[in-house]
Amino acid sequence: MPGKKLTEKDLQKYRDKLISLKEQVSTDIKHLSEDTLMKSQKDVSGDISGYGVHMADVASDNYERDFSLERVSDEREVLIEIDEAIRRVDEGTFGQCQMCKGIINKQRLEVLPHSRFCKKCQEKQESQL
Repeated sequence: MPGKKLTEKDLQKYRDKLISLKEQVSTDIKHLSEDTLMKSQKDVSGDISGYGVHMADVASDNYERDFSLERVSDEREVLIEIDEAIRRVDEGTFGQCQMCKGIINKQRLEVLPHSRFCKKCQEKQESQL
């Protein structure tokens, strides 16, 4: 079911929404990075004694650190997609599927304003992975 072309008012609303989302994601990245990268092993474990850290604790802490770094990486990818969506708003191609060139449904854009594909093409993309 094709959607309707976006109006200038719609485009401004989505641009504002994307900028707000970009600020939120940037803040999340900052906090994750600070929590993950700026702390020493003793800070992470809460150990203030002079004793060494147990190997199992180190492994667990390393897993949590790797998980957090992966989240930072994922968030940075989202940030790139948001920047690309803002660029599409400015160029006048926002809301157009990059695969079939059809109109992306407004409900989809409300949930995921940086969508590059309509639902049908997104499903095609995901099935090819």
